[in-house]
Formats: sequence, C-alpha cells, structure tokens
Amino acid sequence: MKIVTSTLSLKSLKPIEIIDVTADAAKAVEASGMQEGLLTLLSQHTTACLNINENEERLMEDMETFLKRLAPRDGNYSHNIEPIDRRDNAHSHLIGLFMNTSETIPFREGKLLLGRWQSIFFIELDGPRPERSLLMQVSGI
Repeated sequence: MKIVTSTLSLKSLKPIEIIDVTADAAKAVEASGMQEGLLTLLSQHTTACLNINENEERLMEDMETFLKRLAPRDGNYSHNIEPIDRRDNAHSHLIGLFMNTSETIPFREGKLLLGRWQSIFFIELDGPRPERSLLMQVSGI
C-alpha cells in the first residue's frame, strides 16, 4: 500500500461560501498514480467543513441561505463576548456542529467513485479568509 499526502490552499471571499473542490480531489488521485484505494479529505479548521452534495446553482444558494438561518451571525453568543482571535464567529462554530470536517471517497481505476450528481464541497463558515487548508491523503495501490 502507498500513501501520498498533499495540501490544497484555498481562499474564501464571502462569509459563507461553498467551494467545489471535486476537480482538485480528482487531480490528487490522478497525481498519486494509484489505481484503487481511498481519498481522505480533512478541513484543518473548526469553521470550515466538507460536504458531498449536488452542484446546482439554485440549490447552492438554498444551502447558503439555510446555513445563515441555522445560526444567525447576530445571535447572542457567549463566545463572541471575548473571542480569542477577535472574530465574533460563534455562529460559524455552531453551524459546524452539524457538518463534517472530513470525507473519505473510494476510487477505482484512478477515478473517484462519486455518484452522478455528487460533488465535493469545502464550505467556508467564517469568511472571508485569505488562506484555508484542505489536507488530501490518497492511500491505495
């Protein structure tokens, strides 16, 4: 078995932003030279998550609206009284409670085994941020 680890650097431009990383994930598998195995993705942040869903413009707008309603930015949150990084981002941490920070996707013949409508999203919950990191680890043969 072989393991190849890389990091994808991302930048977010909006408070909540859904970024399609499917092509980057596929490139990581292809670059590994492996034919069969698993791709594990890990957001290295507490306020940025991962999700597999459909990349359809109106649905993505609905997802963003839903997340904003789930924990409004202007809520009365204790974390915002004295935030350790000077960001009043309790809402971002609370939304993250319902999301994944990692995803594992199998691949065969060097191709991700995603369903027809599935895309991989990095979801920024506390943007904009000039730099975010997505760890990508390919393991297999």
